Amino acid sequence: MPSEEPFLRELATARTVIAPEHLGFGESVDTIDDILDITLYHRSVIDALGLDTVDVLGHSLGGMFAAELAAISPSTVGRLILVDALGLWRDDHEVPDIFVLSPRRQAGLLWHDPKSEVASTVRGPQGVDGALQRNANLGAATKFLWPIPDRGLHKRLGHIAAPTLLIWGESDGWVVPAYGEMFAAGIPNARLEIVLGAGHNPMLEQRQAFLSAVDEFLGA
Repeated sequence: MPSEEPFLRELATARTVIAPEHLGFGESVDTIDDILDITLYHRSVIDALGLDTVDVLGHSLGGMFAAELAAISPSTVGRLILVDALGLWRDDHEVPDIFVLSPRRQAGLLWHDPKSEVASTVRGPQGVDGALQRNANLGAATKFLWPIPDRGLHKRLGHIAAPTLLIWGESDGWVVPAYGEMFAAGIPNARLEIVLGAGHNPMLEQRQAFLSAVDEFLGA
């Protein structure tokens, strides 16, 4: 999620927000081979910044990474917020391979209202450079999402010690709310909040509801 997103700017009015680019995304160099690599990378970023404990928010694939960090390095994460997070698998609610779907079908899975202004204006970088960047992002993401977005996280959820807020869009057709329930059942101190009128991106479709939930949880 680009660091210039309005919801990040609003979160930063009351706290320090650090929004790192995942390795392999944007203009960063991909040196990651597996989930342990990316988790240790994020831990090294926190150490390099001289921070002991941080509150961590992760969305979608970033939610998978955030949960892994909280499980593998529990003393690092003070409070954890997972938003429509990937990382688990249910045979009764299979996560579609969204990358092979048409743009129209993708939009139907990701947005509460695919015809809304916010859905129609959220686009990736354009032109030849944009296409190259999208391909690089896809290559980085498929390490963790293909063939299915499950790298054994369910076995580690019980190690998460941080109080955890799970935020899920009620209309998420990609990572359906049943996955929020699965996270809530696996993390010892977690609660699930469903955002009405939102799909996979509640921070965009229902920004104020999202920010209110985050602020209440973090005590702002």
